Amino acid sequence: MEIKQYQIIIVNLASTVGSEIRKTRPCVVISPDEMNKHLRTITIAPISSKSKDYMTRVKFELEGTANWIAIDQIQTIDLTRIIKIIGELDTKEINKVKSIIKETFVD
Repeated sequence: MEIKQYQIIIVNLASTVGSEIRKTRPCVVISPDEMNKHLRTITIAPISSKSKDYMTRVKFELEGTANWIAIDQIQTIDLTRIIKIIGELDTKEINKVKSIIKETFVD
């Protein structure tokens, strides 16, 4: 399975601790394609259907309902946690994700 940056994938996030987002859920691939080709891990941001408008959350529509990409919950996972690919972000959503990552972790 070829994993690409900004794809939406279903991931098993079992075995979490504390306030980490858990259970099987959609996630956005954050790691760049070059890393995704060569490593057995990828970096993802979980997607939640229940959230408040936090500055680290990107609201978007997935399968007809409002969802939030949790930039504050970015994590690296093993490829064996991936169940399937279900889609990808559009250009507007990608630009918003990039902006929030930059605001949160760079500036």
